[in-house]
Amino acid sequence: MRKFALIAALALTASLALSACGKHEEAQQADQQTSQQATKPTDPNDTKAWNAYLGQIVQNNMQGMKADRPYPYLVPAGDSEEAVAGRGRQLSNVQDTVARGVLPGNMLVFAGPDSAKTADLVIAAFKDAKPGSFKDVIVLFIGDTADQQRVDDVLKPTGATVRFVAM
Repeated sequence: MRKFALIAALALTASLALSACGKHEEAQQADQQTSQQATKPTDPNDTKAWNAYLGQIVQNNMQGMKADRPYPYLVPAGDSEEAVAGRGRQLSNVQDTVARGVLPGNMLVFAGPDSAKTADLVIAAFKDAKPGSFKDVIVLFIGDTADQQRVDDVLKPTGATVRFVAM
């Protein structure tokens, strides 16, 4: 009987030691991830850096989402022909999505290097949305505080859960 008690005590001690090591490793990994967080890119044309930066913000704001993945829209900055055409294509795409509707539990994310242009796209895309048509859909706007109210005003009647993150 004593042997069993000794074996049980050793097993318990070993499992506690191993779980403490695991927690220490998890803490180290969390510290590494925090130190590796991307900072806001300074080049508005660096799409890769913007995707990394905005991807972290999206990951931190996915609570309540029931879909497999969010639907992000990275709105291009600038006034070049390519940027204007890209915003036009995105606007058409989002307008089609708004007209069809989005299932509850999904998340739409709007962000870009130029917050005003991103807000303009959201406003143009949702201006004809039916009241209550986006109930239980999360819309995340990542931009400047100056554009938050304009976006809120157009999204609130749709019934969407509006989230804002300042860049």
